[in-house]
Amino acid sequence: MFHIVLFEPEIPPNTGNIIRLVANTGARLHLIKPLGFVLSDKAVARAGLDYHQMAHVTVHEDWAAFRVVCPSPRVFALTTRGGGRYDEVRYEAGDILLFGAETRGLPAWLHEEIPESQRIRIPMVAQSRSMNLSNATAVVLYEAWRQLDFESGI
Repeated sequence: MFHIVLFEPEIPPNTGNIIRLVANTGARLHLIKPLGFVLSDKAVARAGLDYHQMAHVTVHEDWAAFRVVCPSPRVFALTTRGGGRYDEVRYEAGDILLFGAETRGLPAWLHEEIPESQRIRIPMVAQSRSMNLSNATAVVLYEAWRQLDFESGI
C-alpha cells in the first residue's frame, strides 16, 4: 500500500478527487492540518461522491503526529524544485508520497527534512508553474502502482 500525504491542502475539490483516487487504488490518504476547508464540505463530498466509505482517510494535527503513525523512511516529496523525475524512482509498497499545499507547496523546513534524492518532480514544459494537485497525485500514484504490477491492496 502507498501513503498519499497532503500537507495543508486548501482546495476542497482536489481533496475530494484524491479521496476517490485512493478508494480506487487501495492507497491510504493522510491530511496534515490545518486544512483549508471542513472535511465535510459539500465540494469535498461532491468530488469524492460515494467513495468516502471506501477510502482510508486520516487527519493528523501536524507533520510530527503523522510521522509517529507512519514512520517509513521512504518519503518522496513531489516538488517543482525536485532534482529527480517521479518515473525514475523504484517505488516500494509502503512508500509515502508527499504533496504540498496548492498555492505554496511544501514549506522550506519540510523540504530540507527530505533527502535531496527523494525530492522528485513531474516534468512540465518551460514556464509552467505547477500541475493541479489531484492530477499530480494521480500521475505519481499510478506510476508507483504500475511498478508493482497493479498488485491488489497496494
